[in-house]
Order: sequence, then C-alpha cells, then structure tokens
Amino acid sequence: MAFDASVTRGGLLVALSVLGVGLYEFRTLLEFLGMSVPIVPYLIAVVVLLFGIYWYVSFFDKWETGSEMVEATDSK
Repeated sequence: MAFDASVTRGGLLVALSVLGVGLYEFRTLLEFLGMSVPIVPYLIAVVVLLFGIYWYVSFFDKWETGSEMVEATDSK
C-alpha cells in the first residue's frame, strides 16, 4: 500500500493546532529550565511555519474531500 499525502482540511487544521500548542509547551519548558525565549519572535516563527505548511498543502492541491474518502474505503 502506497503512502498518500492527501489530507482533509479539518485534519490538517487540527494537526497544526496540536503542533502549535506543542511548540508553545516546548517554549514553556525552556523558560522553566532558565532559557529565556522572547514571545513575539517565537510566535511569528510558529505562525510562519503553520501558514507555510497550510500553503504547501493548498498550493499542491493535496486536499481530500469526504466523497473521495468514501470511495477509497468502498473500493477495498
């Protein structure tokens, strides 16, 4: 079975949200360990990363619709 990079919009947005929260928690861990990370550049970097991933999926049309998912599972 080949890997297909197609994703749903909702799945991608949830994954990006989880990634953003995880990165923020990493920043919190660094603060706890005594390494000060300024919040504004950090947030800008996270937003650029998330929008970059979203743009990549949109630009290369990797969206998968619900009907395509149903057809894929019906054909098995």
